[in-house]
Amino acid sequence: MFWDRISPLYDLFENVYNRKVYAETGARVAALVAPSDAVLECACGTGAISVCLAPKCRRLVATDFSAAMLRRAAGKCRKYASVSFEIADITHLPYADGSFDVAVAGNVIHLLAEPEAAVQELARVVRPGGKLIIPTYLYPRDRGAVKFLAALGAHIERGFDLASYQAFFAAIGYDGAAFSVVDGRMPCAIAVIAKP
Repeated sequence: MFWDRISPLYDLFENVYNRKVYAETGARVAALVAPSDAVLECACGTGAISVCLAPKCRRLVATDFSAAMLRRAAGKCRKYASVSFEIADITHLPYADGSFDVAVAGNVIHLLAEPEAAVQELARVVRPGGKLIIPTYLYPRDRGAVKFLAALGAHIERGFDLASYQAFFAAIGYDGAAFSVVDGRMPCAIAVIAKP
């Protein structure tokens, strides 16, 4: 699997190419959770957001499709007893309805063939009154990184800009989503959805 193979180099690539955005996204996401929250993080990768969430919430279940990515994330969070790591498919989550206060899915929506199904699953496992936090890389003006990742085997399904990212959520019924952007070489838009 591509993500297993790239896991040893992922942080290096992000820190060399997009350090400011990579670091700031985790901090901004963590600022949106409360100390009492039980948080599900999907597509946690190597734990860039996980390590920011872990000290801020009551409980964190960090998931990914890649076992190699999960091992790296677990290494970063080993000092936090409130964190568990599990393999899970974001489009078919093994959790009961309303199990979490917050669901986070960082930098994965643009990689999915059916991102609507992922958002539906995130909404399903969040309790009424909870929230979904979905940061996603925006298609960069510099296409070099996209070509490089494609050459390695990554497949970007949708190259969002901010307007198309906002339109994506509006089209699936979340026109009340709030958005902020972490600007940088490959910017990241953070969508925040309050579940009614």
